[in-house]
Amino acid sequence: MQASILIVYTGGTIGMVQNSKSGLLKPFDVENIMAQIPQLNSINAKIEAVSTRAPKDSANMRPSDWQEIGQLLFDNYEKYSGFVVLHGTDTMAYATAALSFMFKNLSKPIIFTGSQLPIGHTRTDALENVITAIEIALLQKNNAALINEVCLYFGNKLFRGNCVTKISSQNFNAFDSPNLPPLIESNMDLEINYSLLQVSSVNKLSFNPALSEEVFVYKMHPGITEKQFSQICSAVKFNVLILETYGSGTLFNNDWLVTALSKLRKKGVEIINISQCTYGSVSALYEVSKYMANLGVISGKGLTLEAAIAKSMCLMASETTKMNFKTLFITDLAGELS
Repeated sequence: MQASILIVYTGGTIGMVQNSKSGLLKPFDVENIMAQIPQLNSINAKIEAVSTRAPKDSANMRPSDWQEIGQLLFDNYEKYSGFVVLHGTDTMAYATAALSFMFKNLSKPIIFTGSQLPIGHTRTDALENVITAIEIALLQKNNAALINEVCLYFGNKLFRGNCVTKISSQNFNAFDSPNLPPLIESNMDLEINYSLLQVSSVNKLSFNPALSEEVFVYKMHPGITEKQFSQICSAVKFNVLILETYGSGTLFNNDWLVTALSKLRKKGVEIINISQCTYGSVSALYEVSKYMANLGVISGKGLTLEAAIAKSMCLMASETTKMNFKTLFITDLAGELS
């Protein structure tokens, strides 16, 4: 049977055109994109395309949009060999992280990509990104898909979707995977890191789109006051507080902060410690932050902020996973802690 790929257009720079009045970029439609990639006709596979209901600039994406994308992929899962999702770059890493936790037991690739310049631009990076993403989605080994997970392809590299973060608003190499090497690098040939690839599951695919939005991120910084922190904690409703801390997870141990975190824990709020550093991991190296472990603050280890948010949203969405939040959060569910 002929291989087949479904392209899903969600919006973003790749499909944008200039507004004739304002001169600003706005999302267009999937037909415009397909018409500008004649190279697709030379690929030995059936390629079809569809749009989400209302393609958006990725800055406008909400968790409900991730749910729509996931549902669309799930509804078409049996019809295609693989999927390429065209998405804006600004929040793409959040989307790939979220979908990596929504799907379990994937045996087909879901590859997100996009571009820094619109597809109609003379110097666009869209053509290489889309064509190579499709080529990777079609890769097989022993008559089965080689890639069996949610990934992000950009700037000649294929990354695990829950290990990636955006690092540049201007370079074509806009993404990086700080704590996991690329799964594939595209040069003259595709250089595949087979040891990092997820193994296809023999279990039945499952899809759970439920997400809780009661997750809040606070970036710690020198000079934060008790009043500032207490006002935030009292004004905002959240079940999970993600603290972006210094270095390997360190944080000042003022009495008022210890008391504030203790109160949150007693109210049932889960607190996660994520490093502000791009590379490295949270670890208990310094006495100054040992009190956090004693309070039950969860180490985010080497998770990206995007993965920590998405994982928290998924785990908090059902009573079963909510009750086992800490155990599941420190468990590798989709390769995010590899």
